[in-house]
Amino acid sequence: MEPAGAYGAGKAGSFTFDPVAFFTHPRTVLRLMSWVFSMVVFSCIINEGYINIGSERLLCVFNKNADACNYGVTVGVICFLGSIIFLIVDVYFPSISSVKDRRRAVLLDLVFSGLASFLWFVGFCFLANQWQATSPDELPLAQGSDAARATIAFCFFSILTWGYQCLLEMIRFKSISFVEDKQRLLPNSPPTFALV
Repeated sequence: MEPAGAYGAGKAGSFTFDPVAFFTHPRTVLRLMSWVFSMVVFSCIINEGYINIGSERLLCVFNKNADACNYGVTVGVICFLGSIIFLIVDVYFPSISSVKDRRRAVLLDLVFSGLASFLWFVGFCFLANQWQATSPDELPLAQGSDAARATIAFCFFSILTWGYQCLLEMIRFKSISFVEDKQRLLPNSPPTFALV
């Protein structure tokens, strides 16, 4: 009978990368969706989020509040880069042999996902409030309005994807902790046989 490894750590390094299994895993699909959503948010703001009305100075379409555009771009870029980094961590996760390193990676992912979900919630509320306060007179020919609506919509979608990633990481963290605690409490326990 083979000894059980801690969440696959006993067989770490013996895994071959299966791209089909990796890209069809729910965690990977969520990361790719989060990556696309954050790219949509910051690219919409950068491309059409600023207008100039009668002057050379660019004004944000969200009630002429530069903080709204800056917040959207900042959170979008941070989550864009975070999605890429944690996608790479997911590729190398099966080859991590130390349970402590696995726990650290999952805990870091859990904290980042929770923080990103919170930041997207704040961004959604802030951008929606600023867009609601924007009068149609401030945007000639509804310039930038489609980009503003897309930004708000994808902020909302990002709340859902990052929140679900946070939930998946909590489940993964609990399973790693359970296996590690079991191995620490019952080291080298002999296999039990049922008497018939």
